[in-house]
Amino acid sequence: MGSSILQFCKRHHLLDFSAYLVLMVGGIILLLKGAEDQGYYWQWFRIPKFLYQFEDGRFIAGPILNGLKITLNITWISLILTYIIGLVTALMRLSNSLMARGIARAYLELTRNTPLLVQIFFMYFVVAPILDIDRFTAAVLALSLFEGSYASEIYRAGIVAVNKGQWEASYTLGLNSYQNYRYIILPQAIRRILPPLTSQAISLIKDSSLVSVIAIYEMTMNANEIASETFLVFEIFFTIAAIYLALALTLSRVVAYFEKRYRVVT
Repeated sequence: MGSSILQFCKRHHLLDFSAYLVLMVGGIILLLKGAEDQGYYWQWFRIPKFLYQFEDGRFIAGPILNGLKITLNITWISLILTYIIGLVTALMRLSNSLMARGIARAYLELTRNTPLLVQIFFMYFVVAPILDIDRFTAAVLALSLFEGSYASEIYRAGIVAVNKGQWEASYTLGLNSYQNYRYIILPQAIRRILPPLTSQAISLIKDSSLVSVIAIYEMTMNANEIASETFLVFEIFFTIAAIYLALALTLSRVVAYFEKRYRVVT
């Protein structure tokens, strides 16, 4: 019985992978056909030098990889702040303090109901001069506050989903609120919120491209400059899209590994 189920799962995954390959190949064929009909001349051979070069045996990163480094720096710092802001906001909404709930609610309504692009402009042109911060810090704060508002709802949903009996049992044991969240509630909630938090992290990676509007030379900004100088619009932006896709898939696989490990441990 077990071997039959295993074989069925293998066949199922093989069919899914085959369908994925067919769709990808079909999309590429349609893309190439459309470009050919419009008389577009593909120049993929010019792309590698914008990624990297070798001079005297030394590896030299091109503008795209240099921009990728900045994108990754923005992403990992914003991601940490996003999770911290999200958790704090969720706890404020669940607290007994009317002021804390009011502040959290105002923050959520403000950030979730205004475009991220507007928030980036506001942070850079209004807040940054007052606080005397650079454009990188302004971009990180704007992304963190925006994504943190969505992460807070994920945290809150996971915490609320924990059975009420767990709360009662922890208070019966004499645990205070901090110990209750630390040892009882959050360890159970994390299993529920890990997948949506991963989706939020992927969203942050893609949203980081918007900081190019305040002249941060991350990957998208460098791609815009290269495309305007070389007219390799399709080649450059397909390359950028492939890099974003690789980042998102890598993050998904890493989180899936830890999610599986966490389930085994618990």
